[in-house]
Amino acid sequence: MKKKLFVLTLIFLMAFSLFACGKKAEEAAPAEEATEDAEAEEAETEEPAETTEAGDMKVAMVTDYGDITDQSFNQTTYEACKAYCDSNGVEFTYKKPATDADADRVSSIEEAIEDGFNVIVMPGYAFANAIYEVAPLYPDVKFVALDVSEGDLTAYGEREFSADNVYSAVYQEELAGYMAGYAAVKLGYTKLGFLGGMAVPAVQRYGHGFVQGADAAANEAGVDGVEIKYVYGGQFFGDADITAAMDTWYSAGTECVFACGGGIFTSAAEAAAKTNGKVIGVDVDQAGTIDGGYGDGMTVTSAMKGLAPTVNTLLSAIKEGQWDSYKGQIQTLGLVSEDPALNYVQLPASTQWADGFQEADYNTLVGELFSGSRTVSNDTSALPQVTKVTVDDQGSIKG
Repeated sequence: MKKKLFVLTLIFLMAFSLFACGKKAEEAAPAEEATEDAEAEEAETEEPAETTEAGDMKVAMVTDYGDITDQSFNQTTYEACKAYCDSNGVEFTYKKPATDADADRVSSIEEAIEDGFNVIVMPGYAFANAIYEVAPLYPDVKFVALDVSEGDLTAYGEREFSADNVYSAVYQEELAGYMAGYAAVKLGYTKLGFLGGMAVPAVQRYGHGFVQGADAAANEAGVDGVEIKYVYGGQFFGDADITAAMDTWYSAGTECVFACGGGIFTSAAEAAAKTNGKVIGVDVDQAGTIDGGYGDGMTVTSAMKGLAPTVNTLLSAIKEGQWDSYKGQIQTLGLVSEDPALNYVQLPASTQWADGFQEADYNTLVGELFSGSRTVSNDTSALPQVTKVTVDDQGSIKG
């Protein structure tokens, strides 16, 4: 009997304790209980975040200008998303907007969401307006943007943009452009060209960095007569008109063109092939694409940024329950180490090293940029001031 009474008493005390815990929000807890609650909360924060089951995470990539075969921005993002999802058992698809209009981007995003995809990956500044419109309407969907800056997101509408379900990575393209321009001059090229796609900040940073790097290398090497023809195509793909402009450049003595802007490299490569000219790729290592399609040894180097590593980092964070460490942020990614391979902006191993610029010289350059002993301006308001090279600003071919 005493044993039964003891058990009943114990049950009553446990029930009372649970009831008391449920009343914490309404009544102030005693000091002892508050301490115990604080310790419990601290213990909870120390527990690892819950991972997202592969079946609960569904990734859709929406293309920017062009498609997943552009051998540049879209293709790299698509392949990174697909590779991650295939390796981790995550459902994946991609959507291509019917046109380059904002309304069609919005439509593709919403179509993916309606199909059950809850992680949307979008490459390119052109998604800014679509993100501005769609993200606040779907708070449970995670939006991962590449190259969409704060300025892009706040350029639309009358209200300030704020959404904690959006993460965007932007890159220090000026550093990658600087490396490419520096390498080109050190490798002996003195007749250079910059062919940008559209004059948007990311492309401008590449170009302005390229000019600064070439100027710095010319000063250090004491090289005179370095010239840079500078133009924007007005679009992110090559065509007959842009190829004709490149034909004029190469036939007049231009040796190497930094083709910067999606598929616009095709026009530079087509023209270069006629004169045994050279090309510098962009965003990814384009040596395989350019050399394979237009001529062996055509690609001097490529000014790269870490699109694939960014995709892998964010998708891993979402799957591992670490989204809170990224959401609501626009991060600028660039140099994180003296080791070039660890950085989000770099030159590829396929760079045509020579006596004037060897891999050791590149490592030294990266170390100086990382330490701050060598600086690069990211100002896009005007072409950089130069002291050794001559820049021929030709405006835009189209538009």
